[in-house]
Amino acid sequence: MTHYYRFKWQNAASSMQRRTRQWGAAATFAVMLGGAPNASLADEGGVSFWLPGTFGSLAATPQTPGWALGTFFYYDNVTAGADVARAREFQIGNLNPTLNLNVNANLKANVEFEWINPSYVFATPVLGGQASLGLGVPVGHESASLAGTLTASIPPFTFFRSDSISDSVTGFGDLYPQAFLRWNQGVHNFMIYGTGDIPVGVYSATSLANMGIGHGAIDGGAGYTYFDPQTGHELSAVAGFTYNFENTSTNYQNGVDFHLDWGASQFLSKQLLVGLVGYLYDQVSGDSGSGDHVGTFESRVVGVGPQIGYIFPLGAMQGYLNLKGYGEFDERDRPSGYNVWLTFAISPAAPTPPTASTPMYHK
Repeated sequence: MTHYYRFKWQNAASSMQRRTRQWGAAATFAVMLGGAPNASLADEGGVSFWLPGTFGSLAATPQTPGWALGTFFYYDNVTAGADVARAREFQIGNLNPTLNLNVNANLKANVEFEWINPSYVFATPVLGGQASLGLGVPVGHESASLAGTLTASIPPFTFFRSDSISDSVTGFGDLYPQAFLRWNQGVHNFMIYGTGDIPVGVYSATSLANMGIGHGAIDGGAGYTYFDPQTGHELSAVAGFTYNFENTSTNYQNGVDFHLDWGASQFLSKQLLVGLVGYLYDQVSGDSGSGDHVGTFESRVVGVGPQIGYIFPLGAMQGYLNLKGYGEFDERDRPSGYNVWLTFAISPAAPTPPTASTPMYHK
C-alpha cells in the first residue's frame, strides 16, 4: 500500500511537471520577442528593439514537440519629459541641429497591438537539448503626441515657438525570427536563444508614431528556470544583449542594450499560478552616427508587477491564459509609465502519464 501511494504521488508530480513545462513554453512563445512598435521607447528618439517583459515564468522549461501558437495583447501608456521630447523632434526633422535650442516639452504615447507568434519544437535532440524555431509579428495601433515650448538662440536674438504635434499609425510591425535551445536537469532548466529584427513594418522617419523601428538588430542571451513540481515553486530569469544596425533613413545607430526579464510564481494547483514579474533595461553604450544630435542618450528603466496564469484543456491541445502588468520607475532618457499583457497560447498536450495499475513499479 505504501508503494502504491508513493507511485501515485510520483506519477502526479511527473504529470504536473510535464504540464507546467508545456504551458510554460507556450507562454514563453506567447510573450517572446515583441520588440515591435515604439512602445518600449528608448535609444533613438526613445525607440528600442527589445520590449522589456518579453520573457516570464518558466521561460527555460522544455516543451512538447510539435506546432504551437502564442499570442498576446499588449497595452502601454507612457510619458516623457524634455530630453526625450527634444530627441524625438530632432528625429522627425522638426528641429534644426545647428541652433542653440532649449526644449520644455512632454511626450505621451499609447500603444495597443496583438502579437502573433507561431513556433515549432523539434523532437530530435540538438547538442543534447531541445531545439525550437519561431517567427513573431505585431499588428496594432499607436498614437503619440508632443506639446511644449521651444527656445532658439541666434545671438543676439532669441526666438520662441510653441509645438503641438500628434500622430497615429495602424498596421503591421517588423518580423522577429527566433531560435532556442533548452536543457533540463531535474528541477534545473537552461536555455540559450537568438533573435533579430527584419525591418519590414510600417515606418516613417518623420512620424512620431511607428509600428516598425526602421533598422535591423540582433539579440541573444541565456536563461534559467528553477521549477519544483512537488512544491510548485518557480523562479526564472533571462538576460541578453542587443546590437543595433544603423537606421539608414536617419543615419542614427542605437548603442548596445542589456535587458533582464524575470518571473517568480507559486502553483496553487496543477492549473493555477500566481506570482510576480519584473525587468531591467539598461543601455550600456552610447548612440552614434551622423544623425545623432542628442549625444550618447543612454536609456534605462525598471519595471515590476503581478501575474496570474491558468491552464486548461482545449480538445487534443492545451490552452494557457496569463495576465500580467508592470509599473515602471528609475527611468532615464526614455518615457515610463505602465503596461499590461494578456497572453493566450495553444500548444500540444503533454503525454498522458501511466496509471497506478500500470506495472511500472516493482518492489
